[in-house]
Amino acid sequence: MSPSPGPDALSAQVHDVLEPVVAGAGLYLEGVQISGAARRRVVRVTVDLPDGPGGVTSDSLGEVSHAVSARLDAAEDLLGGSYLLEVTTPGVSRPLTQPRHFRRAEGRLVTVATADDQVSGRVLGVSDDELTLATESGTVSLPLSDVVRGRIDVELNRAGDAQD
Repeated sequence: MSPSPGPDALSAQVHDVLEPVVAGAGLYLEGVQISGAARRRVVRVTVDLPDGPGGVTSDSLGEVSHAVSARLDAAEDLLGGSYLLEVTTPGVSRPLTQPRHFRRAEGRLVTVATADDQVSGRVLGVSDDELTLATESGTVSLPLSDVVRGRIDVELNRAGDAQD
């Protein structure tokens, strides 16, 4: 009997198996995380929209959950036993580390840190190498290579939203 792959190798194998299924549902496979012992495994699959603003609908999340579950069941030797499947989205707490993440945050209020400064503003646009924000003092463009980290700022009442 050959040894089972380590958790990182197993996550990579599951990622490779699920990527076409998630893409077929029109979503992007953000990541696969496997934790727990063999009999109590938790498989967390994180999906997102491929690019641009918006959100994954609950209908899309349900459909991809069923497709992921069916694919994992078909590859029964991959996980070797029972597991708990969680299919989720990254949520607003995800760090913004790639141009795609910033494009997904278009229209949202973010805070980004560079080596020299911290800037908060609404994402106006993102190219592969530049981030443009509307700040209180005007429009600011930052090279993405200068951004050390970024995060979405949660807004309970976004400016311009209708209030009841």
